[in-house]
Amino acid sequence: MNVRRYYVPNAVVFITQVVDHRIPIFQHAPFIEQLRINLRNVQALHPFVMMGYIFLPEHFHLMFRPTGKSTFSNIMQSLKRNFTLDYKKLIGVNGPMKFWQKGFWDHVIRDEIDFERHLDYIHYNPVRHQLVDRPEAWPHSSFCHWQQRQAYPERWGWSLSHSITQHNWERAEEDNLT
Repeated sequence: MNVRRYYVPNAVVFITQVVDHRIPIFQHAPFIEQLRINLRNVQALHPFVMMGYIFLPEHFHLMFRPTGKSTFSNIMQSLKRNFTLDYKKLIGVNGPMKFWQKGFWDHVIRDEIDFERHLDYIHYNPVRHQLVDRPEAWPHSSFCHWQQRQAYPERWGWSLSHSITQHNWERAEEDNLT
């Protein structure tokens, strides 16, 4: 697989990363907490502004803007490596271990509409995967932060919003996660 990445200065990027064999590691609170710790540590090394996130049992989505010299690939490489090392310590594994699916999927956000669609996708994801009935019920997401900023009306996501129904998310996820 020969992946070409496009780096646009000051651009927001949407990332999808999946656990190898889709094992639902992140259904366990200590591992989500470790992922959060690793994200903060990586942010100190490779500065970025987090725009949105969702941690689901076997994958996550991030939307961020690198603010230093590091690219989103540097950020993801550091996050994946450091999380894997810490995870191995937590479960007592000393030898080699494949934790993540190879690579990750990225999409450079093109404009405000693209930003809104991807942020909606992130926040509606736990409902789409039937983990909760409404976005605010999922604790591992930036939804409540955006709702407090009045970016979402009350009861958003309790039924499909226009920006979600207008996009072919099933096709997009097939393309992104295979």
